[in-house]
Amino acid sequence: MSLPPSNYDPRRVCLNPFPDVDFGKYRRTVGVYAAGSLFALANWIFIDACVLSAHAKAPWGQPDTPVPVHVTFVDWIPGFCSLLGFLIINLIDKDRIRGEDAFGDSRAVWRARLFLFLGFAAMAGGFAGSVTVLVLKYIMPDHAEQFKYYGYANVAQNVAMMFSVVLLWVAQNANSEYEYNLTL
Repeated sequence: MSLPPSNYDPRRVCLNPFPDVDFGKYRRTVGVYAAGSLFALANWIFIDACVLSAHAKAPWGQPDTPVPVHVTFVDWIPGFCSLLGFLIINLIDKDRIRGEDAFGDSRAVWRARLFLFLGFAAMAGGFAGSVTVLVLKYIMPDHAEQFKYYGYANVAQNVAMMFSVVLLWVAQNANSEYEYNLTL
């Protein structure tokens, strides 16, 4: 190994450790606000592309040609799928997925995991749809670069929404300063 034995822990997954950033008692709050900011940024990028599309002009130097492409309802569908997945994932009770607490129904854990899978499947479908729209609508017809931005914004929206849901999931599972674990 290239690392000296004193710095190497065979239980680690990554060779280089992640930085240890301690936000103290505000780590949960910082995570929730960061996830919200990322979610807002995701939608801001796509709305920017929609506004640019509504006011698009012909390519430079070709004033007589019509605008070749606009953002239509097809561009909105992947964002709706990701938003649906985002809502499904964040509405699930985290204790049910772990199987903690005694819920009256023995199938509650199985149903919670099924809905979690459906939420992630909706987000993955939204991402795949945005990549498909980018390739088929904007890259294959070889539009000018200013029009390809609409497809890039759609993919960026879905990627940022996926990171936002993961960040919110991690932040909600972090211990807060008001959470106490009592055992008898």
